[in-house]
Amino acid sequence: MAQGIVERPASSEYASAFAGYVALVPETDVMASLARQKGELVEALSPVRGATERYRYADGKWSIREVVGHVIDSERIFGYRALCIARGETAALPGFDENTYAANAPYGDYPLGDLLEEFEQVREGHVSLFRHLSREAWLRVGVANSNPVSVRAMAFIMVGHVRHHLRILGERYLPHVRP
Repeated sequence: MAQGIVERPASSEYASAFAGYVALVPETDVMASLARQKGELVEALSPVRGATERYRYADGKWSIREVVGHVIDSERIFGYRALCIARGETAALPGFDENTYAANAPYGDYPLGDLLEEFEQVREGHVSLFRHLSREAWLRVGVANSNPVSVRAMAFIMVGHVRHHLRILGERYLPHVRP
């Protein structure tokens, strides 16, 4: 199954809070999307340099660096959830508060290039994980943040989450920082 098309998850395979992310993934080959997305984030942010990496479109909003840091943190958490569920974990997995994570992360101090490289590395590990899953593993459902979620839903959520933030970056950040 991992080498071919992974069927879209049913809406019962993820919390309604993630429906928007899943909807951002209309294609049927989520594996190709996972692999391709590494470069999409880098390409979108390639014009950003120097002090503009710290740009915030409003007071109290994350900087570009912090947005990418959030994407990395979420990628790790979503990937961990997929791994646990694929391996048959029956214990409920915890949720996370992205604002608390952002407040306690040093991402604002990291050069954007380092963050983008880190995202690529984390995503590559997840692509490898998903590529080697059996059909049974893709279909397993566990509990994360008190809601059922399948491994295949996690893959779609991961792609949709990055697309969501790429859209926000494109609409609210990049028009103000392009050279």
